[in-house]
This record gives sequence, structure tokens and C-alpha cells, in this order.
Amino acid sequence: MLRFLIGRVVKIVIILFAITVLNFCLIHMAPGDPALVMAGEAGDADPQFIEDLRRQFGLDQPFYIQLWTYLSHFAQGDLGYSYRQQAPVLSLILERLPATLILSISAFVISLGLGVVAGVVAAARQGRWSDSVISTVALLFYATPLFWMALMAVLLFSVTFGWFPAFGYETAASSYTGLARAWDIAQHLVLPAVTLGLFFMATYVRITRASMLEVNRLDFVKTARAKGLKPSVIQRRHVLRNAILPVVTLAGLHAGQLVGGAVLIETVFAWPGIGRLMFEALQSRDYNLLLGVFTVSAALVLLFNLFTDLLYRVVDPRIRLA
Repeated sequence: MLRFLIGRVVKIVIILFAITVLNFCLIHMAPGDPALVMAGEAGDADPQFIEDLRRQFGLDQPFYIQLWTYLSHFAQGDLGYSYRQQAPVLSLILERLPATLILSISAFVISLGLGVVAGVVAAARQGRWSDSVISTVALLFYATPLFWMALMAVLLFSVTFGWFPAFGYETAASSYTGLARAWDIAQHLVLPAVTLGLFFMATYVRITRASMLEVNRLDFVKTARAKGLKPSVIQRRHVLRNAILPVVTLAGLHAGQLVGGAVLIETVFAWPGIGRLMFEALQSRDYNLLLGVFTVSAALVLLFNLFTDLLYRVVDPRIRLA
């Protein structure tokens, strides 16, 4: 296990370094000049002022020098300085990261829990009307555009019924603390988390149902039936434990996507996460902040993949023995 962990950590470091170099090159190849953006916001288009801005933030240096400077700072845990927001990039990301993790983990739990349960029910009732209803609803959620689903959720459950807050992380200018603040955040979390979770739930329903039906036809399940075991015991101990393996693999991939891919949900619901921070950095051509968000998102994806590999060794003893 120790050798496995050391090998995976070394691979993660190498991959993260390669991703950082690639992102740096792609971002600096994109059109737009941060100095021109800052000069336009300051209301000064003087060429000398623009050159001073480039010199101040190192944008006048050759590309390879900028890359070397960034990588040397990155190796020391420094993600640079945001010239747009006048603050260290790492502090800006850490300020927004908890909101993204809360949203992503909540949506992940909702999608995985509902998806597996619905998939098991659909497989147990194969060919019946309930199987058709579950499969149709899952396909409907998957085929519906995420932004449209988010807007309809706001219109229906916030504007029409007034059940949940429509936007934000918590009530503005509130003085809540402790459990009262946690309850306030939970109310704001419901709509974005459920909307994002329902979109990914459809995939788990299809994978779980197909995997359950495939395992049901295997010989060891027929042997369990021949022994006279109860159907509920067979489904829980024999079928589900083996059918859950593809779901674990897919869940590991989705966990990373939820962290880095919630930009649309965070924008619609004004959720102050790193996805929205990335969108703001893109609009202002804030290279360091944009690159920092990409790097942190990539690191989280790699960590989730490592956790999935470890979980796989627990769920499937054959991998541990191999």
C-alpha cells in the first residue's frame, strides 16, 4: 500500500506540473492584453501608462522568462499575484474554495444516492411500468440543458412558491452565527445542489441498472438462488456489491468534474465559488488568477482520482490481491 501511494503521489506531481505548463502556454496564447484591460478600467489609454503596467507585472518579459518565473514560484507554493484584484491568488482561491466544495459534495451525494437507489429499483422491476418511468425521468434530466433547468428551478421554487432563496451563499447583511448561519446556508444550497445533482443522477441510474442486470445473469447469483437465499439478501450481498464497481469508477470521474465544472450553476445562482471566480478572471484577462484556478481544479481532480483508486481496493478485494 505504501509503495502504491508513493507511486501515485509521484505521478500526481508530474501530471500537475505538465498541466500547469500546458495551461500557462494556452492562456498566454489567448487573445487580449491584461494591461489594456486595466488601462481601460482606469480610464487612461496613454501608451506610457500601458507600458508601465506591463513592466510592473512582468508582462514585458519574454515568454520563457515568464514561464520560468511562474514555475519557480509555483514550486514554492506561490500561485502568483492577481493584478486585477490586488491580492495573492492563493488567498482568493482559498476564500472561494469552501463554497465550491460544499456545493460539489452536496450535489455529488444527491446524484450518487438517488442514482444508485433508482437504478436498483429499476433493475428489480425490469420491464414494468416503474422501470420505464425511472428510465424516462433519468433520461429527461440528462437531456435537459443545465442552465434551463437552473432557471426553471429559480422561477418555480423561488419566485412562484417562495420556498427557497434564489441567489447567493447566505442572506446579505445577516448577523447569523452557529446553527442559524448553517441553516441559512443550507437553504441557499438546496436549489443549486439539487439542480446539479439531478443532471449527474441520470448517468448513475443507467449504469447501476445495466450493471445490476448483467450481474443478475452470472453463475454465482444463480447458485445463491439455488441455495434458497431470500431475494433481498441476494440483491444486497451478491448483486449490488459486484454491480457497484462501475459506479465507483464513474463517481470518481464525476467528483472531479463537479469541482471544476460548476461554473454554469455558480453563475446562475450567484454562488461565490471558484467557478465563478474563474469566469471573472477570464473576463478581466487576469492570467495569474485564471491559471491558479485551473491548477487548483486539476489538483483536486487528481486527488479525487487517487481517492477513487484507494476506494476501489477496498470495494474489490481482487485488486488488492493482484
